[in-house]
Amino acid sequence: MAKKSLIAREVKRAKLVDKYADLRKQLKEEGRWDELDKLPRNSNPIRLHNRCRLTGRPKGYMRDFGICRVVFRKMANEGKIPGVTKSSW
Repeated sequence: MAKKSLIAREVKRAKLVDKYADLRKQLKEEGRWDELDKLPRNSNPIRLHNRCRLTGRPKGYMRDFGICRVVFRKMANEGKIPGVTKSSW
């Protein structure tokens, strides 16, 4: 489980990205770079990092499911993810 502060930081960044998305797009199209520099740094979507929704783990993230590989394997073995079965041949 990741530290609560790191999870909260990512949530805060995601909110800022959503808040300033339209303004950032408009400023970029108009080429007003000096005003773009004055926006908060965390409003840039590049600064976001994908984290597991359940544990907050930053590594081994699976985009299709929004969770990390550890949680994915646990849930798949328990049959909680529809359509996912353990392969055998």
